[in-house]
Amino acid sequence: MNQKKTKTKTQKSAIPLWRDIRFWHIAGQALMILAVLITLAVLWDNLTYNLERLNLDFGFDFLGQQAAFDIGERPLSYERTDAYARAMFIGILNSLRVILIGIILATLIGVTIGISRLSDNWLLRRLAIFYVEAIRNTPLLLQLFFWYFAIFLSFPPPETAINLLGILSFSNKGLDIATLHLSSEFSALLFGLTTYTAAFIAEIVRAGLQAVPKGQWEAAKALGLKPDLAMRLVIFPQALRVIIPPLTSEYLNLAKNSSLAIAVAYPDVYSVYSTTLNQTGRSVEVILLLMLTYLSFNLIISLLMNWFNKTVQIKER
Repeated sequence: MNQKKTKTKTQKSAIPLWRDIRFWHIAGQALMILAVLITLAVLWDNLTYNLERLNLDFGFDFLGQQAAFDIGERPLSYERTDAYARAMFIGILNSLRVILIGIILATLIGVTIGISRLSDNWLLRRLAIFYVEAIRNTPLLLQLFFWYFAIFLSFPPPETAINLLGILSFSNKGLDIATLHLSSEFSALLFGLTTYTAAFIAEIVRAGLQAVPKGQWEAAKALGLKPDLAMRLVIFPQALRVIIPPLTSEYLNLAKNSSLAIAVAYPDVYSVYSTTLNQTGRSVEVILLLMLTYLSFNLIISLLMNWFNKTVQIKER
């Protein structure tokens, strides 16, 4: 045995380096890293050259300067005398409000519509199909204009607002829920993103439910479970393993699509950053910060969904 091991070791050591596949794996990755570094160096050199040619500086010192512009909607205190960094933080919070609430509402609506797509009720099933096809095949920007200009701005003024059961109140200034006020801009963006994303989630849910073997549906019926219990306890948990990966992509799309807020004058992160760029002229720095912000949003969503995906996977023993 020892002789055999010694022989194998001797054969491995006798392989020329240029024929050793392990060497080429390492060399390939090293070459790729070198290519990336060279590309970054060339881009940086090009950037500094053009900035010098245009007599512009590169740096983030402008973040401490006075912003001198208003933000129409702000969850925290903000004044025109505050710094650009504060204004950008307000924009980030405004975007997070829309993204978080939008994800929750889109999930609830999408799951409901997706289950309705498989309903035995003819009318309910047809209505769900109509919703999905009508929303999914219309541009999101057009839908945002519809919610903002055709719906919320056409409501009466606050003095004659439409009141429902003393809980909901609609006016051209926005939506009031009990003591909570949502502006027209925020409401239009939230409704647009929610209904649009829900249509895609509905199709993902439908596909996930249909991916569950028919034997599981029949087994649930054989156990005497009512349809709602069978769906909640047997079918839907199994469908989650198929639903979650594409669902993550829809959440990421919602986060990125929130940048269309500028179309309805909602001061999200993109809108605030754009104003900062126009005032300071620091286009490279502001765009880098904007990319970093959206990258952070999406990485956080991906990490949370990957964690959730692992919790619903079948664990083999």
